[in-house]
Amino acid sequence: MSSEVKIPAVGESITSGLISVWHKKDGESVAAGEALLTLETDKVSTEITAEKAGVLRIKVAAGEEVRIGDVVALLEEGAGSPAPKEAATEPAEAAAKQAAEEPKKSAKAEAPAPVPAPVFVQAPVAVAPKIEAPRIAAALEVASQATPVVESAAPVREGRSTRRRLSPLRRKIAAQLVMAQHTAAILTTFNECDMSAVMKLRSEMQDSFTKEHGVKLGFMSFFLKAVVSALKAVPEINGRMEGDDMVENHFFDVGVAVGTERGLMVPVIRDADQKSFAQIERDLAEYAVKAREGRIKIEDLQGGVFTISNGGIYGSLLSTPILNPPQSGILGMHKIQERAVVVNGQVVVRPMMYLALSYDHRIVDGKGAVGFLVRVKECIESPSRLMLDL
Repeated sequence: MSSEVKIPAVGESITSGLISVWHKKDGESVAAGEALLTLETDKVSTEITAEKAGVLRIKVAAGEEVRIGDVVALLEEGAGSPAPKEAATEPAEAAAKQAAEEPKKSAKAEAPAPVPAPVFVQAPVAVAPKIEAPRIAAALEVASQATPVVESAAPVREGRSTRRRLSPLRRKIAAQLVMAQHTAAILTTFNECDMSAVMKLRSEMQDSFTKEHGVKLGFMSFFLKAVVSALKAVPEINGRMEGDDMVENHFFDVGVAVGTERGLMVPVIRDADQKSFAQIERDLAEYAVKAREGRIKIEDLQGGVFTISNGGIYGSLLSTPILNPPQSGILGMHKIQERAVVVNGQVVVRPMMYLALSYDHRIVDGKGAVGFLVRVKECIESPSRLMLDL
């Protein structure tokens, strides 16, 4: 008797996915609850586990795209189910007892017949405790494995170029970027900020902060708090277009773009206005690990009202970020670079960062966009404002 392994529903609006890797080989025994495969969709990667124990019979190879509800494998029950501990150990114990009690024979006598191999093959399976590997370890193992692909999904060499099929996530990203360009009146305005004060404060408080909260103090928490302050000052940026209506949000769930090998993801820091620097840093650290290991959930990516993208970690000096629909604003952070600037009539060298705000000009005017960037600049150059909520 066998049971079907079907692709389950993994979230709203997700109708298909790509089998990125099988964690078990065809014909291998599987225990109930063990991970069978990783399904890569246009939003997240999801592990599909076995509902029952049995022997796996793969019907769809890794690299193939499947739809929700498709049967991708069979589990032949019984053949792969672990035998009860007593049943497996009794033959081995009986054989050992018999061998110990058997009187010694002369050297010319034949040695006792060996215990049949199946006893030793099955015993470890029976006595091994059921251990569910931590999700992080499983994700790291998946990341380290080369994903086998079938012929139809494999890259095709065409002379001096190679053709490969885009992953569902990359196709979704491409569609979203084009849609954003076609449906919003995107405009970008720029400013720059002096990072001296934040860098000094961060350097002075880093050891104490890390010791107290168990996480390092980064620049992103300062910018996230500054963005919340700016959204309160310019509320139209904390809104979106719906037909002929403008919907203004009164909460501050801010997305932070995280680059991964699979593509860009934007997990959301919920209620950023109500969280401390330490809480924000913990959320950021957790999301970074989950994104790299493919453990981001759909709900982690939904509901953001604004996005922050930090291209500076890759060395970008200046860029024009694209909106993350249906949001009306995105802040681009860039590389911190020492430059000569004029302060109080004197030319001094300061660590400077260019800031870029892309916004939907249909509901945000230039005055509001400039005011938003000025507020962010003021908060970063005088971080005491953030502590005093000014």
